[in-house]
Amino acid sequence: MTSRTGFFLLSAALLLVSVICVGEGVQLIATGKPLGIGLGVCAFVIPGVGVWFLRQTVRFGRASEQLARELEAEGGLPVDELRRTNGGRIDRASADQVFARRQAEAEQSPGDWRVYFRLAVAYADAGDTPRARKTMQHAIKLHGSTDARSNA
Repeated sequence: MTSRTGFFLLSAALLLVSVICVGEGVQLIATGKPLGIGLGVCAFVIPGVGVWFLRQTVRFGRASEQLARELEAEGGLPVDELRRTNGGRIDRASADQVFARRQAEAEQSPGDWRVYFRLAVAYADAGDTPRARKTMQHAIKLHGSTDARSNA
């Protein structure tokens, strides 16, 4: 199963659970009892938070795909130069070397979204998903500010 298929299955499950939760919330509020009303209100809030997180994830995915397509059109996507073990895993030393090079590029060009995109890929290859996501968000932000400057 691809990650995209898994995402859609989990999204569908979240939306189904949200509908059920809201339905239960309506029934709890209809009891007229203070505890039921309180739990019913919570049953409305929790799906809202879940749907908000889903929306943010979709926006992040679309924005990073847009950056990848643009970088691919420019011929600037990072080339997979990592060594792998016999089992297919990325060699840690190889990932560290590529990461050091990408980090140096980012320090030399702090306003270029392209180098931050490649740095995010290096973080992901090194297994540091939280930093990869944060760096990709920075690349998306830089790309947006570049578009705003070019349209002005």
